Amino acid sequence: MTNLYRSGLCRFGGLLAAVLVSTSVYAGDIHVENAWVRATAPGQDAAGVDLTITSKQAASLLGVSSPVAETTELHSMTSENGMMKMREVKSIALPAGKRMNLRESGYHLMLNGLKSPLKEGETVLLTLSIKVAKRAAVNIEVRAEVRSLHATRAAEQEDPHRSH
Repeated sequence: MTNLYRSGLCRFGGLLAAVLVSTSVYAGDIHVENAWVRATAPGQDAAGVDLTITSKQAASLLGVSSPVAETTELHSMTSENGMMKMREVKSIALPAGKRMNLRESGYHLMLNGLKSPLKEGETVLLTLSIKVAKRAAVNIEVRAEVRSLHATRAAEQEDPHRSH
């Protein structure tokens, strides 16, 4: 091997190591907890996902995917003239250091075109696409617990040790 080749290889290896380290540290700055989805009734082909995200730096949730659904969407819920309106959004802001429960903040994730009913006790794999600052988006895999058809946010708050 020539010195020029070794030098280029070392630079490439160093660059690759820096990228891999920054990606894992970067993903480590984002914490996702209490991910859950309500079980579905027969014939129901959509479900909402509730979860909490905390990012050490200001970030944006850009999207979500799941093998259990044909499509997924980010939604906002607002009240207009006494009527609740649901709209698809392109991203959801995640303020630095703030626990952001999507349902409490007026947002939620939708799983559409479910490939089979969701049954209590199962888990659903979600892949969240999150962008922090000017870095490339990272994908974070999360497992959401499927809870009873009658599950509510209050049930989660009664058990603060639940974390997914």
